[in-house]
Amino acid sequence: MSNPEPQTHDSEDRSFDYDVLDLFAGPGGLDVAAHFLGLTSVGIELDGNACETRYRAGLPTIHADVTVMRKERYDEVPHTRVLAGGPPCQSFSIAGKGAGREALDTVTELIDELIEDPEGQLVDKKLEDLDARTGLVLEPLRYLLKAINSGRGPYRYIVLEQVPAVYAVWDAYARVLAGGAIKRPRLDSSGQVQNDEVRYEVDYEVLRTEEYGVPQTRKRAVLVARLIDGEQHPDEPLKLPDPTHDRFITLRQKSTGNDATLFPVESKEPETNSKKPWRSMHTALFAAKKELDASHHSISRDSKFYVVSNYGSGGDPKNRGIRHWDQPSFTVTGKISRNRPMNASGKPLSRFTIHEAGVLQSFPGDFPWCGKDQAQQVGNAVPPVFGMHVLGAALGLAPSFPDGLNLEWGGSVDALRSADLRLGGCPPERACPTGHPYDQPAEDSSTTSRPRTGASAKSPSK
Repeated sequence: MSNPEPQTHDSEDRSFDYDVLDLFAGPGGLDVAAHFLGLTSVGIELDGNACETRYRAGLPTIHADVTVMRKERYDEVPHTRVLAGGPPCQSFSIAGKGAGREALDTVTELIDELIEDPEGQLVDKKLEDLDARTGLVLEPLRYLLKAINSGRGPYRYIVLEQVPAVYAVWDAYARVLAGGAIKRPRLDSSGQVQNDEVRYEVDYEVLRTEEYGVPQTRKRAVLVARLIDGEQHPDEPLKLPDPTHDRFITLRQKSTGNDATLFPVESKEPETNSKKPWRSMHTALFAAKKELDASHHSISRDSKFYVVSNYGSGGDPKNRGIRHWDQPSFTVTGKISRNRPMNASGKPLSRFTIHEAGVLQSFPGDFPWCGKDQAQQVGNAVPPVFGMHVLGAALGLAPSFPDGLNLEWGGSVDALRSADLRLGGCPPERACPTGHPYDQPAEDSSTTSRPRTGASAKSPSK
């Protein structure tokens, strides 16, 4: 399973430019998932650093603002059968100030207003009073309405993910997607406009990534939808994927002020049944050792270690959480460099590198992280293995994973391919919104790794 080559289109319907349109695409978590499912994808991403990672990885990209593309450049948006996205979640996140959580009622009300007025001018006016990022959670619905009213027709599949606080928004999405509130105008034989109902099968829930083979605990509110088409009759009803791995149960323990005292002689093993044990940090890093060795910042972690979290627990900032080498990682955020790996005696070890953090997010160990703010890129991304499960459930595809769940990417694509993707993402007639960091070396630190030699030359985390 590797990908140094350009993606090739192999959809059953050649009328589509790509299979998947990934809004707020970041460095490519869902795109990587799509690739390993045999799907083609294109992402829209505003951050130039994330775009540079995508170009080096061979991922088709439009470097632009999602809202601007919908409003002003929709004719440039590729036609796809799948609409996917994880809108920025800072204002909804528990780690943030909570402006989005306070505005949840307002946002859900605006969903109904968009159905009545797809152009949404009144909605835009009301959004001016909210955190600018809060309204971005409405963009997937606005893209669906735009596709319908532009004559393209509805997307066949929709896949959305966000922090658990956005569950209420997905609940409102589900109501309008499944309830027939969305209409598709058409001319009947007499030339009169008729409004046909657009309905979807929908399933949505808060899922835990470690239950799908990701070596990290992370909760995500996920929605999948499939268009109900009178000409198509799927054999199976739409549903979110069943967990494949055990849930990690946290055993809390009061700190005594000495981190080493919290390292037990033996870690508690999960109780398995028909599921696989959750994947540990050590298992994932060991499986990706060959790819990590090629990243120029490989660190031997063969011995037992434990990790002290940057965050407190139980409301006490001094009571840092502890994870052991044979347990899943804490949620990988843009501040993962502040987590402190220690050996069994309490001696500090090297902090996690960017490539190691990527592996804990389930990215291939040789994925070509580029540009600045790499820790934020990693922390903001959708874990690809989790994305494979969710995309696969929406499209009725069964993901096939290699032994050890170690995905191999192949490093950077060649310089010509990378330059071609950059030209496509930022054509000469369009000014890049934020510029690109290419031709600039990545910042050198204990948590940042450079692109491999010989290859081609956001705000708080989700």
